[in-house]
Amino acid sequence: MLDTATYTPRLKAQYVETIRAALKEEFGYKNVMQIPRLDKIVLNIGCGAEAVRDSKKAKSAQEDLTAIAGQLAVVTRAKKSIAGFRVREDMPLGTKVTLRGDRMYEFLDRLITVAMPRVRDFRGVSGKSFDGRGNYAMGMKEHIVFPEIDFDKVDETWGMDIIITTTADTDAEAKSLLKHFNMPFNS
Repeated sequence: MLDTATYTPRLKAQYVETIRAALKEEFGYKNVMQIPRLDKIVLNIGCGAEAVRDSKKAKSAQEDLTAIAGQLAVVTRAKKSIAGFRVREDMPLGTKVTLRGDRMYEFLDRLITVAMPRVRDFRGVSGKSFDGRGNYAMGMKEHIVFPEIDFDKVDETWGMDIIITTTADTDAEAKSLLKHFNMPFNS
């Protein structure tokens, strides 16, 4: 059994031991608090038209996202009715979860070392998907690349958005931070 009192995620330990010092040297920070760090990771699955036709789809997506994140996912609901899309107010349309702390580091580790290599024809992720404030967003076409999902029990494959929020001020600092975590950038 895992003793959670003494357990530290692998990437968190790596950040504290080596990445912080490397970033301090690379960018010449004067204070330790200036060094960029991960703030949170937000996962999102939008069910779209499938949820409009069948309300159980959002529940299925929530269960899958909860398994992937290791934390209960929240169902997202429509704010307004849109007749053209057959969407009514308060209708479940997707699910999301925000990871912080140790769960965030564990998820990032699984994403980089397990899930991304399982993607068919994977050539790395775009290095241009930063927002100008040090946050990185990426999408995955299939959620079944995560080992927590039993492929035989999946009724539908979902695409998912992954947003990595850092405390970096610039995209260059954030990209360097993620490169030190071995994020496979292709550009």
